[in-house]
Order: sequence, then structure tokens, then C-alpha cells
Amino acid sequence: MRYGPGHKEEARARIIEAAGRGFRRQGFGGIGVDGLAKEASVTSGAFYGHFKSKDAAFEAVIQVGIRKLRDSILAHRAEHGADWLSVYARLYMTDRRTCDLAESCALQSLTPDVQRASPEIRGTFAAEVREVVQAVAEGLEGTEPADRERRAWAILAMLSGGVTLARSMSDPATGEAIAEGVMATISKLAG
Repeated sequence: MRYGPGHKEEARARIIEAAGRGFRRQGFGGIGVDGLAKEASVTSGAFYGHFKSKDAAFEAVIQVGIRKLRDSILAHRAEHGADWLSVYARLYMTDRRTCDLAESCALQSLTPDVQRASPEIRGTFAAEVREVVQAVAEGLEGTEPADRERRAWAILAMLSGGVTLARSMSDPATGEAIAEGVMATISKLAG
């Protein structure tokens, strides 16, 4: 059977999306190629037709996930103007904190596994996150680029760490208090 143009790219995108859910839910060490293939409703052979290894799939998931974060930030900047960061922080600290872990932000959910990954994967992650930092920094007030970049790193760290800590609390009120504290601090950093 011959497939139409774009079929392979669409299949790869579906596998990346499904693998992302698997890695976010179970962690890199908690799911193997068979589990990733099952998550994508393909055979392991079909999975290997798109990725030479589990590491290669993880790297692709990182690229797509972090780019989605950057694109979301850029969209919020375009839609909300000067108030973009407070709107974004509220969204992140509510929706990203309470959604199913499989649908969570790549920055928050995949970073612990990136720490243990190969230098190549860590390099990919670092390059993608730098793009996110640039998107945040360009949306901050102030004329000094180094200061805006420093605040952008702090904002991303607070969002990601805040969601991680809040998700880990057994008491929802504690999770909410963490979210409120992060949002208030980010408002001050926005300038």
C-alpha cells in the first residue's frame, strides 16, 4: 500500500506526541520502547522505523515539548500585551499544575530525566530552553538585556519548580498556596 505525501511526517508527529505522554507520565526509566509503541498504537518495529532508539525519541519529545512552551509564551505576549506574564503565570500555575501529568509541560515534567541523559540530549534541551528564555526576556520591561535574561531564567525556574512542588503536595490547599506565592513573585520580577 502506498501512502500519500506527508504520511510519514504525520505518523512521526503522532508517535512523538504519544511518546511525550508516556515519558511525562512514567519518566524515561519507567517506560521502554514497547510501552512507547503501545502508547502510540504502533508496533515496536514501526517505532524503530521513525527512531533509532528510545534516546532519539526522547530527544524529539524534548524538542517538540519545549518548542510548544516557547510558542505558547509568544502567543501570550502577542495576545495580552504588557499583561502577558501575569496571564501566563496564572495559566501555568493552575492548568499546568492540575492537568494530567501526561499532558503537563515538558519543562516541568521532563527536566529530571534530562539531568540523567546523554550530553547530546542535554545539549538539545539547553538549546531549546535558551529559545524559551529569549522569548520570555523579550517580553519583559527594562532596557538592559542581561537583566531581562536573568529575570527570565528566574521566572522559568519558578514556574517549573513551583508546579513540581505544588503537584507533590498531598494537600490541595498547600499546592494552591505555592501557586499563589509563585504568581505573586513573578509579578514582581516582571518589572
